[in-house]
Amino acid sequence: MKRIAVVGSIYRYLSHVQHIADRFLVGYPSGGVWHRPDMKVVSLYIDQKPEGDLSEKRASEFGFKVYPSIAEALRCGGNSLAVDAVLLIVEHGNYPRNEKGQVLYPRHEFFRQCVEVFEKDGRAVPVYNDKHLSWNFEKAKWMVDAAKRLKFPLLAGSSLPVTWRLPDIELPYNCEIEDALMVGVGGSDPMDYHALEAMQCMIERRKGGETGVRSVQMIEGDAVWKAGEEGRWSKDLLRSALSRSDTLEGYTVEDGRTQDLVGNAQLPKLVKNPSAYFIEHNDGLKTTLLMLNGALRDFNFAAQVRGIGLQSCQFLLTPVPNVTYSACLVSKIEEMFATGRAPYPAERTLIVSGMLESCLTSRVQGGQHLETPHLAVRYKAPKQSHHARG
Repeated sequence: MKRIAVVGSIYRYLSHVQHIADRFLVGYPSGGVWHRPDMKVVSLYIDQKPEGDLSEKRASEFGFKVYPSIAEALRCGGNSLAVDAVLLIVEHGNYPRNEKGQVLYPRHEFFRQCVEVFEKDGRAVPVYNDKHLSWNFEKAKWMVDAAKRLKFPLLAGSSLPVTWRLPDIELPYNCEIEDALMVGVGGSDPMDYHALEAMQCMIERRKGGETGVRSVQMIEGDAVWKAGEEGRWSKDLLRSALSRSDTLEGYTVEDGRTQDLVGNAQLPKLVKNPSAYFIEHNDGLKTTLLMLNGALRDFNFAAQVRGIGLQSCQFLLTPVPNVTYSACLVSKIEEMFATGRAPYPAERTLIVSGMLESCLTSRVQGGQHLETPHLAVRYKAPKQSHHARG
């Protein structure tokens, strides 16, 4: 039975540690049955213990120990690495923000401490890193490079790429994408990351794979609507993406009528502060993320694909407290822990981490267009999309 160490920021109700670690403790629904991983959480390190902390309660109930340091958790209090896998979940908690609005989660710092144990003890094990690798691209790149250097599998990122899609589409492998657009909601740093990675998991399937990002720009407010009028983002793609939403606001909520938010001039009335993230890739593909708080409450994607036409879907986010899409993610983490192979590359998360950081830099610089030669991240997507289907 695989032995797991959990390294996290906080462990309380609805935190990411609770969503993910609990599923390794009690199981989760998968394919219409209840599935219990053949794995055991044996140690835990938690950085902060606010009111409602569950760490000691879970440790007592499930028979593992909470350790005062990451190294001790990985060694289970002994002198050498004593686990077969690490869950690194540094999301939520009381951490400062920088001038870009990024939460300075110590993911890189915690990961580095794990790597130090691997190096000192002469053995490395698979690591899952929740959400983006770091708020800083160079730190994120160090993490991916360290995994390659020590030859341990690294999985990272959002749950959106592995949740269900409505409808269940998969862009053909090696397809030619002419344009792509993602619509998301929520605050900057956490939720725009989810939206960018959801879009990335779709466009990485294009011919030639991911080639890196040449430039970015982030704009806000009325400039977003002006950019649409100028053709910088596609109204047809936005209309297609919104057609997949189950949560449109406006007339639909008021009196039940269906509506075309792109055509009925309601978007500027509903969305008080829109944001547009423009991404230009090294192969010439241009993609856009629109964050439209007030217009909807879900995440939707659309692309124009040569020879096929418009393709669009919703990334299904099931309600709290079960958030079953977290089970979809845990199934992929479990797969890596069991097989020793990451089902999709950490480079996806690396490039999205860099995209987001650069877009937020553009925002604080007044929406400047920024060249991004450092984001020359190349990789090939797996032929299987790995999103939930059962």
